[in-house]
Amino acid sequence: MMTHAYQEIYLSKAQSVLGDAFDYAINSCKFAGNDFIKLFIASSVSQRMERGEPDYINGKSGIEIVAEILEETKGERLIIKSREHFGRSKEYWAGWAVAYYQWYSERKYSDIFKVVSFDELVGMYYPLHEADITKFVDIMDVQMDDYFPETNLKRIRVIYGLTQAELAKRSNVSLRSIQMYEQRNKNINKASADALYNLAKVLGCTMEDLIEK
Repeated sequence: MMTHAYQEIYLSKAQSVLGDAFDYAINSCKFAGNDFIKLFIASSVSQRMERGEPDYINGKSGIEIVAEILEETKGERLIIKSREHFGRSKEYWAGWAVAYYQWYSERKYSDIFKVVSFDELVGMYYPLHEADITKFVDIMDVQMDDYFPETNLKRIRVIYGLTQAELAKRSNVSLRSIQMYEQRNKNINKASADALYNLAKVLGCTMEDLIEK
């Protein structure tokens, strides 16, 4: 079972916040989608949302998120523009969907947007906006796996026939660490000797087999 940076009860709020931020930045402030994504990734806001900091997933509004991003990255104060809502825009859906995928996968926003551009994300609106979110997750998983090859740890673990949770229990290495090693969110080459030894012992390989060249 995968662990997450914050509890699922806050997920819908986090999705709404990022959806509103994308919608406001692009439709009210007239940013190009890919340009706003670059600012979002460059700001600390993306990392704060990844960590599940309460102010950023259940406190600030989407407009406040945009204002903070602009002030931090461009040194500009946002003049709040009025806007009309006519249901959920494609841009809102893009933010809403990618927030879910980040929570679900525990991947960094910076990695996600290496794989899919904002324009490609919006292009998924039809017909996915009416489908279950798991359809979007499946598509993103395929694209992420194609872009980021399997780590040695994942490849050996799968061959050995263990789940991440089983490997964590047998090796006494935390489940979250194993997940992060396999997703390249944490460098296994910098793991402690004890962690590498325990993982290798369970998987019947050498410590060197787990190192990424």
